[in-house]
Amino acid sequence: MYSFTNDYSEGAHPRILQAMMEANLTQNTGYGLDTHSARAKGLIRHEIGQPQADIHFIPGGTQTNLIVIASALRPYQAVVSASTGHVNVHETGAIEATGHKVLAVNTPDGKLTPALVQQALDTHTDEHMVQPGMVYISNSTEVGTQYTKAELESLSRFCRLNGLYLYMDGARVGSALTSPVNDLTLADIAGLTDAFYIGGTKNGALFGEAVVILHQDLKRDFRYMIKQRGAMMAKGWLLGIQFEELFQNNLFYDLARHSNQMAEKLRTAIAEQGYSFASDSRTNQLFPVFPDQVIRKLAEDFTFEMNGKVDETHSSIRLVTSWATREAGVDQFIQALKNMAT
Repeated sequence: MYSFTNDYSEGAHPRILQAMMEANLTQNTGYGLDTHSARAKGLIRHEIGQPQADIHFIPGGTQTNLIVIASALRPYQAVVSASTGHVNVHETGAIEATGHKVLAVNTPDGKLTPALVQQALDTHTDEHMVQPGMVYISNSTEVGTQYTKAELESLSRFCRLNGLYLYMDGARVGSALTSPVNDLTLADIAGLTDAFYIGGTKNGALFGEAVVILHQDLKRDFRYMIKQRGAMMAKGWLLGIQFEELFQNNLFYDLARHSNQMAEKLRTAIAEQGYSFASDSRTNQLFPVFPDQVIRKLAEDFTFEMNGKVDETHSSIRLVTSWATREAGVDQFIQALKNMAT
């Protein structure tokens, strides 16, 4: 069984494991105050062109989202998200557990626009309702789509005009940035958001995300929030050393690019067989629509997630490629699909 279930099935890139092994018996300062974390922060600041950015390393994405959102919002404020947003559907109410409501907005493609955010503002107008205080987006989104530079610029202007923080979930930002249709850079993202994170867990790291805080008001006492929410690792150097490796010699981008190339090969072959897709993704998540009997046959040799029924006889599945996806596995899937057509 070859897995296309997620992009964190494997451990970590060998370069990261090698760096961890080489540093294994070196004594390090705790809680992210070590030299590896300091160097990783310097590399990221250079990459985004923001020497004053605050950077913190958090073990996982859900912790990152709840810490950033809880830290930014007043007790009576809420965060606006696409209805498909990770904070709305895949975090077990973590945001609500911090005392903040998620205002979910239906979107056609997983992306928010100024007009869609305005809907939330128009329906939350006084002190009898929660006050929108932040806009949460993902790039790439949970349905594999991505923001263009023009779209992000428009949303950024809108948020700043309306006093809303703009926060980007970057669990798969590597895939978004190396997509064949991308026109954004990490520096662009840093210039257009108030905070975002760079995902390592889904792009070659053993675990870990790098939170980048740009807005001055969000920087104060952030380490207190990390500690209170149980995300400050005593062995924080294990996070820092991974991002130190990822941001040397283009490793972060190379791993994401491989992931996209494997997805693109799948996408092209599936389209050539006449199948459609539930979303227009050019990143490492694909959502092809197959007859149910084809899905049952594919499930004999491959693992993947069901994405939902399309009609009585067709469903959408999710195929995810990763930094470690073997081309032989992709070729095997393509051949299995072709065999069903003969």
